[in-house]
Amino acid sequence: MLKNYFKIAWRKIKKNKLYSFVNIIGLTAGLTSCLLIGIYLYNELSYDSFHQNADRIVRLTMQYSYGTSVESTANTGTKDGPQFKREFPEVEQYVRTMKSAKTFNNNGQLFSENVMYADEPFFSVFSFPLIEGNPNTALNSPDKIVITEAIAKKYFGNQDALGKVIKSDNKFYTVSGIAKNTPSNSQMQFDMVLPFNLLSAAKSPEQWFTANYITYLLLKSPADVQPLQKQINAYMQNVSAGELKMTGGAFLKINIEHLKDVHLHSPNAGFEPNGSIVYIYILFSIALLTLFIAAVNYTNLAVAQSANRSAEISIRKVLGAGQAQLFRQFIGESIMFVAIGMVLSLILAYMLLPQFNLIAGKKFTTEDFFNPVVISALIVLSIIMSVVSGSYPSLLLSNVKLAKLLKSGFSFTGNSSVKQSLIVFQFVISFFLILSTAVISKQLNYIQTKDVGYKRNNIIALPLDWQIYGAVNTLKTQFANIPGVQQVSVANSSPVVVQWGDDITSQEGGKTLVNAIPADENYVPLFDIKLLAGSNFTHADLLQLDTTNGGKNYRNTFIINESAAKALGWTPEQAIGKTINKGQDGIVKGVVKDFNFQSLHQPITPLIIFLDKSNTNNIFLKVSTDDMPKVLKTVESIWKHEVNNRPFEFHFIDDDYNAIYVSEQRTAAIFKTFSALAILLACLGLFALTAYSVVNRTKEIGIRKVLGASVSSIMLMLSKSFLKLVLIAILIASPIAWFIMNKWLQDFAFRIQIPWYLFVVAGLLTVLIAFVTVSLQSGKAALSNPVKALRND
Repeated sequence: MLKNYFKIAWRKIKKNKLYSFVNIIGLTAGLTSCLLIGIYLYNELSYDSFHQNADRIVRLTMQYSYGTSVESTANTGTKDGPQFKREFPEVEQYVRTMKSAKTFNNNGQLFSENVMYADEPFFSVFSFPLIEGNPNTALNSPDKIVITEAIAKKYFGNQDALGKVIKSDNKFYTVSGIAKNTPSNSQMQFDMVLPFNLLSAAKSPEQWFTANYITYLLLKSPADVQPLQKQINAYMQNVSAGELKMTGGAFLKINIEHLKDVHLHSPNAGFEPNGSIVYIYILFSIALLTLFIAAVNYTNLAVAQSANRSAEISIRKVLGAGQAQLFRQFIGESIMFVAIGMVLSLILAYMLLPQFNLIAGKKFTTEDFFNPVVISALIVLSIIMSVVSGSYPSLLLSNVKLAKLLKSGFSFTGNSSVKQSLIVFQFVISFFLILSTAVISKQLNYIQTKDVGYKRNNIIALPLDWQIYGAVNTLKTQFANIPGVQQVSVANSSPVVVQWGDDITSQEGGKTLVNAIPADENYVPLFDIKLLAGSNFTHADLLQLDTTNGGKNYRNTFIINESAAKALGWTPEQAIGKTINKGQDGIVKGVVKDFNFQSLHQPITPLIIFLDKSNTNNIFLKVSTDDMPKVLKTVESIWKHEVNNRPFEFHFIDDDYNAIYVSEQRTAAIFKTFSALAILLACLGLFALTAYSVVNRTKEIGIRKVLGASVSSIMLMLSKSFLKLVLIAILIASPIAWFIMNKWLQDFAFRIQIPWYLFVVAGLLTVLIAFVTVSLQSGKAALSNPVKALRND
């Protein structure tokens, strides 16, 4: 019997080619969308869950204030981990970490590698398996280093790397372990791991406010998280008032976050930009909506085609087929369609995987398709699709009375309310997707074109290290003499993301937290940062940083932004000449206009720029666009001549800026791609429905043409019922789209306002898409010869 059901279903597929094509294409596209988006979501949702201790690992974050603004960061001091282990029995172990680029010399070749500094228990707390070496002792000595498989292959080929020596900064490190390459769904990506006690901060007294490190705790039980947070809150209140002597509204608070929650739920980025659970919901919705449109297409077309199956159903009922048998037959057809769609979706997803990786910024392989979770989800989804899309047509066709069938056949028009509701729902989705795509694109364009207060185009950055400081002036002079190089500056960081945190105090007693940029006198003009009052640094100011004679002649000068001036109670003009203290007293020489030195998700906070000769991690070159490759070649030649301990590397500042919004850009690209697919499926369904509607009204169209109806009037007659449904869909979808998109925009401190004309444009585009889709069939019907339609009557 079951074999007979599928045999009949296969015949129907071959007989009704338009019906079969639309359904198979729709189901294939829907399942392919779910499969591709599904592996992306699985990757995002599984971040850091591969650690065996993931349920017991928490990350510390720091929240602090001096009575003005409240700042929050994932960076902590060196004291948090050790002190909490000493103080709270719930803490089993701690690990302090810091990432940095470090240059290694391998047989005369220089390589810059991604190094993680970590406390000794790193490989015991986290599940980064060692292929060779002991995880308990791999970092117990300052001359040990752990490398990944990829680095072992890169440096030593097929030789056993364990026990080999690697040189960096005139120091030698013995390979004590070889770790598997870090998984893609890990926040911590590294090439090598060095002991944390190599850092100077680890050798100094522990500090709460040397906030340059990311600290993790391993708790004894997952249930300890909430109780421990309460204990830490009470403890830090005492630390703030006692040890740190913070008064008034000033405080230091340490929060704990579940390791698995960090990537999607934390507002504080750590080793890489965080994702967002909101984007997960958006992409999940897109996958479901695409699949739902495919299911609606199947339901609508199955009901529409039912008018042609009255003879078949009548014969089956006369021959004794019961309701249950008919239901199983029609569900069987649905299962066959979905099964074909599932097989084709696997093939199509495999073919599209390279393009999807480009859009999503991932490196998925075919192995990700055969993950048990993914395969199980696809099978369950296919079963649900079969039942959901096939149930209504099956019930409808199997419940029809034999007497009614024999008398008047199956009435398709009697089910118009269901059909119309499904069409409305499809175009509610379509309008929502069109408007959402427009809003997302407009916000991303705003991010790209907004005047953030500094110039970033045609500026390159060359990373420095402490061994190059002696050659910095020579490099600056030689780079400045290159034709095409307009300006040269050295600084700790670019204005794109400023991570250095500090605090300043005025003579009047005002105090505020600030972000800080150590730089030279060329920094402000190179990035074209606008001065509101005062003047820029001069070379004479730099010469006043005189550390000879015990620093008796040392003089410092500062440039602050207008938010810092306001926090200290000054206007930009009043701030000039004021004395502030940042470790040492100095004079405010200039006030710059506020600029965005963090993501546009964040508001602008106080900032200070100060002259510094030692904390300069980058050299910046502003280059004309006439011949960038030639300039870069000359820069590389000078670098290799003057610097022998570090390979030549550079990056563009505008690339750094774009990297901040990589999550938004990837989500938008995926959203646009699958939104277009969903809209196309909706149109495909509408096209097929129009075709069936035209078939059912063939004789009516012929009579109207004989009686003198024009082509345009017939097209309007066939189109208006569908277009009314589209207009209803637009009215329903508009407030929903506005609410959801406005909610999404609230995540940005700097954002667009959704303009009214976007609704008009999206509405007109939706109507136009529907009209063109319907017109392809209605126009063909209106132009047909009425004689052919009426020849049998």
